[in-house]
Amino acid sequence: MNYRELTGKLRRLDCILDRYAKGSHEIWMHSRTGARTTIPNWGKKDLSVGTISRILRDLGIPKEDFAQA
Repeated sequence: MNYRELTGKLRRLDCILDRYAKGSHEIWMHSRTGARTTIPNWGKKDLSVGTISRILRDLGIPKEDFAQA
């Protein structure tokens, strides 16, 4: 899954881009809980499964909800 696919699903789950960070990274926030995480914006390059798992854990999004989004 690349950056565009990931952020599309996160937007459907009420997450928003909070701000840009250093380099090619962004800070995203879950609008209902206020939880934040850093997401690398590597364009079309696929993100690792571990990175996606960490992002979901940081935002408090269950993997089942993410899969359905």
